Amino acid sequence: MGAFAIAATFVVLSLLQQLHGYGEKVERGETVKRSGYCDLFHGSWVYDDSYPLYETLNCPFIEKQFDCLKNGRPDIDYLKYRWQPTACNLPRFDGEALLSRIRGKSIMFVGDSLSLNQWQSLTCMLHTAVPDAKYTTITVQGLSTFTFSEYNAKVMFSRNAFLVDLVSTPIGRVLKLDSIENAKLWKGIDVLIFNTWHWWLHTGRKQPWDLIEERNHTQPDMDRLVAYEKGLNTWAKWVNTNVDPSKTTVFFQGVSPDHMNSSNWGDPSAKNCERQTKPINGPNYPGGQHPAELVVEKVLRTMSKPVYLLNVTTLSQLRKDGHPSVFGHGGHRDMDCSHWCLAGVPDTWNELLYAALIQS
Repeated sequence: MGAFAIAATFVVLSLLQQLHGYGEKVERGETVKRSGYCDLFHGSWVYDDSYPLYETLNCPFIEKQFDCLKNGRPDIDYLKYRWQPTACNLPRFDGEALLSRIRGKSIMFVGDSLSLNQWQSLTCMLHTAVPDAKYTTITVQGLSTFTFSEYNAKVMFSRNAFLVDLVSTPIGRVLKLDSIENAKLWKGIDVLIFNTWHWWLHTGRKQPWDLIEERNHTQPDMDRLVAYEKGLNTWAKWVNTNVDPSKTTVFFQGVSPDHMNSSNWGDPSAKNCERQTKPINGPNYPGGQHPAELVVEKVLRTMSKPVYLLNVTTLSQLRKDGHPSVFGHGGHRDMDCSHWCLAGVPDTWNELLYAALIQS
């Protein structure tokens, strides 16, 4: 399996022989081009009539909350945008080639419903590439497994909103910032893609904990970015201690942004993502860098074991048009500017994942 390294001040990708052949050393998700390196995450969205990569009607397992067309979304231009890096091209996704590379192996997404979003995207991209290949899908106690029998390949999703432990106790639900017992499930997986952020922000009735615990000290709350960093440091310690880079490749999905406040992209005529039909032009998001993404980068720089940052934050910030809005699971009763329509933006996350896995 490939190995990824953090070098100097950022993420360095170094793919080794077992899965990908001996590779070039690549910085911050960059891919080799003839004149040097190319940052895959710096670019803009361009209209491409050959998109989307699939039709959701061919993937009956796609959850209702992501199938915006089936839920009545009337516009279709949001399906037609392709991510174009500034200085090179993304390789076209080849699902059959990817399945051949992961034959006998397992990929696991670990995180909240944004990881579910990406997992559903990848399973559909793979299924539509080999529509006659038999598959099974099963969910048991928060672990969903999509198996391509012919390839003996598993693409899994483990629902885990915080990565660290959330436990029920006699004093209430406790978020333990320095405990990660649930990580036992991650051992033996060939490719791990982690994600956490959105649930750290919830308050009131949506807040899933009553107390936060660190070093046996409990308190009702703390600054959420501080808590987030502490939790990520616990995850990082687990990776440093338990991951063998010759057997397991680790990704961290960059923070997936929401578009609940149009002032972040400078549109006084809008309120949120509702009725947004086009991306923001150019490579820069008017609202600037996401504070949680800065925390992720800070933690990754401290790690001794290789982790690859799938840095999707800025490119996703540009896609104010990509959310279900009122065409998600709740209809007009629920404005969803956090998740993403499928087909849509998570397909690009998986194109970038594919580019990393085949880089040589």
